[in-house]
Amino acid sequence: MTRLAFCGLGRMGAPMARRLLEAGHEVTVWNRTEEKADPLVAAGAKAATTPAEAATGAEAAITMLAGPDAVEAVVAGDDGLAAGLPDAAVVIEMSTIGPDALRALRERLPQRLDLLDAPVLGSTPQAEEGSLQIFVGGSEDHFARWGRLLEAMGSPRHVGPFGSGAAMKIVVNSTLGTLQSAVGEALALADAFGLDERATLDVLEGSAIGATVRSKRDKIASGSYPASFTLALAEKDLRLVAEAAAAHGAELRVSPAVRTWYREALEAGLGGLDYSAVIGRIRDREARG
Repeated sequence: MTRLAFCGLGRMGAPMARRLLEAGHEVTVWNRTEEKADPLVAAGAKAATTPAEAATGAEAAITMLAGPDAVEAVVAGDDGLAAGLPDAAVVIEMSTIGPDALRALRERLPQRLDLLDAPVLGSTPQAEEGSLQIFVGGSEDHFARWGRLLEAMGSPRHVGPFGSGAAMKIVVNSTLGTLQSAVGEALALADAFGLDERATLDVLEGSAIGATVRSKRDKIASGSYPASFTLALAEKDLRLVAEAAAAHGAELRVSPAVRTWYREALEAGLGGLDYSAVIGRIRDREARG
């Protein structure tokens, strides 16, 4: 059993924290909206009023938050995790913030604390099942020490030294929005030809984008896009891709074009829907929750 602090109880964080509880760990949770902790407290977690309080006496603190600013505030801000964690504890950063923000965060932490990057691939169903893919950046010793803990939430993979996990997540995210947009544009072209939607989806399921079509087909057919992963977060991730590419001198052409679709969908008020709602936007069709 490990004493843990867990900060961030959104669509992903809450089921991840529950998996840790079910694995037998002692978990203290914090969330900006306090009532989101209630189901976890009923399941055996303790609730804290600040990240620092959650971190008191913890061996590790896990963050699963919306973006770099939120992570910095929760970890290094007033009453942040760093203020409560004991010497030699580790912060396991599982949000999607990119390697540059991660390195800036490490510079803010006192030397007595360790930082491990372990962002995840997957959405709410995978978080609930404990089948997330977890990209771990850190030393072999760190991975050996914390890999078993991470197994409660999914399948951890050591991808390189510190920062590699955050970088790998950016690489993966560069493909996710592209796949949804490819489906949307294919269907928009089929619409222009007057092709039957069901027949088109059947054919696309057998194509190179078949897995994406299968996973989103019910949403496409119904026009209802309840969120497993919100479009607003997907647009944020595409911004991180653009920033990382610019910072490291990588020329990308597809990703910036894809991002224009997501920005238009966000401006159209679809940010709270599933990120596949961009398909409805591309087809100029209603997309609802």
